[in-house]
Parts: sequence; C-alpha cells; structure tokens
Amino acid sequence: MVYVNTEKPNFYPERDEEVYLEYKNLDDRPGLLGDILSLMGNIGLSIKTINGVEVSQRALLLRTDNLWKLERFKWICRHVDEIEVGKMRTPTITDRLTLRHGRFIKRAEENKNIFRFTRAEISVVVDFLAILFAIDETFLIGVRGMPRVGKTESVVAGSVSAGDKWLFLSSTMLKQTERTSLHKQEFDKGNVYIIDGAVTSKSTNTDHKRLVNQVLNYDGTTVVEHPDLLIDDSFFKLKQEDFDYIIEIREHEDQEITYEKHKKRHWFESDNMDFF
Repeated sequence: MVYVNTEKPNFYPERDEEVYLEYKNLDDRPGLLGDILSLMGNIGLSIKTINGVEVSQRALLLRTDNLWKLERFKWICRHVDEIEVGKMRTPTITDRLTLRHGRFIKRAEENKNIFRFTRAEISVVVDFLAILFAIDETFLIGVRGMPRVGKTESVVAGSVSAGDKWLFLSSTMLKQTERTSLHKQEFDKGNVYIIDGAVTSKSTNTDHKRLVNQVLNYDGTTVVEHPDLLIDDSFFKLKQEDFDYIIEIREHEDQEITYEKHKKRHWFESDNMDFF
C-alpha cells in the first residue's frame, strides 16, 4: 500500500530537499518499519512517500534540510543487522514511478535511455509520459511496439494527464493522416506533437516530410511512434542518440518488435477505429 503525504509540509518548511532512498529488509520482524521511521524522525528526516517494492524492499521519498542527516542515517544502519540501505539520491523520474507503482522500471542493459514495458503496464507508461510532458523542458521521445499494444493510447492519455494539447502530424488512428502544414497558433511549446514513423516513412508527400522535419527541429516535445523507421528514412537526419527517451511496449516480455511486415506493405492499410 502506498502512503503519500499530499499536504505541503507545515511543521518543517525548511526541509525542502527531496531524497529518494531504498532499503532491503533482511529480517522483516514485526515493528521494524515503525522503528526505522522513528529513527528517521529523530534524525530530522520527513517521510513524504513510502511504498513496498518487490518482496523485501521499500522505497521512500524523504525531505531534509541537510544531506548530512542522510549520511548519518546510513551510518547508523551499518550497525543494524535487519536492513541494508541501497540507493540514496535526488529522485529521478523513474524513482517517482517506482514509488507510485511499487515496482522497479526496467531499462535496457545496452542503453539506459530505453525503457521496457508490457501491455499490462500501460498505466505506468501513461504516468511516465505524463511526468515527461509536465516537465518544463522539451524532449524527443520514441515509442516502439507492434500494432495494437497501446502506443497511441498511452501518448494521448499521458498528454491529457499532463494537461497538454496533442497534435497528430501523421497517424492511422481514425484515418490515415499526413499533415502538410500547421497554423501559426499550433506552434506552441505546450503542445505534444505525435508522428507515426510507419506512415511518414512510407509517405511520398514531400510537403508532409518537410513539416515533420520542421517540427523535429522545433523547440517542442515530440513523440515518434516506430522511431526506427524514421531513422532509416534518409530524408531525416535522425539517429537513435537524438532521442531523449525510447519506450518499448510489448504484448509480453518475449515479443519481438520487427518491421518486416511494414516493408512488404503498410501495417495499417485495412485498419479502422479498433486500432485505438
């Protein structure tokens, strides 16, 4: 069960520095959690969020006015046989997801900017995207996956959750879309631009590709579904390293993401609204 203190801290407003902490239970005896939280309180650490992760680990979001207090807590725990302190750092986006959903977020071993999910974890993907969209920065995000695993659904839901407007430059959600221009007011850093790499890479419309290239170079957040297909298109000077985040969604963990079918014909030639 997740405990979240949603109130702005009134008692210790000076504790304004957030720290993410993990520890492992080596002997999960009754009362152990209470002892640990009491120790934190006595040292001067405020607990904002706490959640169990996997079987024997806990993750916490703490507030403090002095990072030395964290080091003091860690030093004391070296003399406690029942727990083992793990990560202790400024919270990342994935740390916040871990706290919210009670599970660690999987990253690809070969590239730490690639995050892997299954269709059953769509709610985590939506939260991940919503956090990225809400940050006052611009990102280029790739979303990989076979048809009907929830790519477009996740991007749109993440935009709604973040309170952002989304714009399709290319899509097959309702019908095949290849926009060739945007109105002046549609160029807005608060918008999320969505590109279907399968549609755009197959397009023979030069005006559409020029618009996509313009948006890719615009200072706004853009999501590219099937980013590998856009990377392979010589019209665009894109590399995998240009993407800040790449999210992979599979029906199951062992599903292969392949583009062979796309090379023979368009994946969505005969698709209709059930794609969404």
